[in-house]
Amino acid sequence: MRFRAIGLATAALVVGAGALFAVVARLDDDSPTPAAGGAGAGGAVPSPSATLPQSASPSASPEATVPTLAAGPVDVSIDGFAAWALLDRQTGEIAGSDNLTATSSTESMIKVWLVSDYLRRTPEPSAARLAQASTAIRDSDDDAAQSLYLAGGGDEVVQRMITMCGLTDTSVARPGWWSYTQMSPRDAVRLGECVRNGTAAGPRWTTWVLKEMTLVRGTTAAADQHETTGGGRWGIIDGLPDEIVERGVSIKNGWTPIYADGNWHVNCLAVADDWVLAVMLRYPTEHGLDYGANICRTITEQLVRR
Repeated sequence: MRFRAIGLATAALVVGAGALFAVVARLDDDSPTPAAGGAGAGGAVPSPSATLPQSASPSASPEATVPTLAAGPVDVSIDGFAAWALLDRQTGEIAGSDNLTATSSTESMIKVWLVSDYLRRTPEPSAARLAQASTAIRDSDDDAAQSLYLAGGGDEVVQRMITMCGLTDTSVARPGWWSYTQMSPRDAVRLGECVRNGTAAGPRWTTWVLKEMTLVRGTTAAADQHETTGGGRWGIIDGLPDEIVERGVSIKNGWTPIYADGNWHVNCLAVADDWVLAVMLRYPTEHGLDYGANICRTITEQLVRR
């Protein structure tokens, strides 16, 4: 659990009072899909380009009966801000709440990029660096993520993410602080796709990153939340049927109670074979982390189609 008391400069972080009801409003046709790419080949680690899991054929049986996520009406009651977006990986279309382009701070959700960017640019990492990359994802380790961020050039890492992943709503809100990066749910699903299609980590390390994201551990319980690390296996993953989870879902959440604005900033990101889902929330700190985790779960449950 991370606590930050530094003031926020951007007006986008101001939370509106009362309840917000988010309903799917449109398909977003401004949703560029980055081309696969990245550096690195050879060595002892096999190229993930040959081993990435593929989506099941629509005509296959019984795979065709496996539930999936699809856009539709979603009712969300929250004391604060809520926005979500869903990317269909087959069509490239992005749907979501009316405010899917509204931004909030990424918190630890951006760690999937910090790790991927480092590995793409350093295809032969040391054992120590690879351990940092693993714990930054599995345990949401802030110190490990900070080390990779600085090794990549600080804010240059975030600027590369914006360019390489085709992000249009994302900006560096506070120089030197990756956690304050402002991002919309629309850009969050683009980031997830950027990781999934190999652009972020490159052909050598993409499968490794996606696998690490399936191994995120720990709950919202106080025993799993610490000053610079925390349990992050909750939210979207809890709203998915077992049939989807068993096929492999890569996740990375971000969560911080920011006392400067009196709100939890909670983000949930999940990447599957045929979709990417992101939920971004802000709400008063007195509600606790479970409040946000349950909203991520509830939104997901409403998008499941059988």
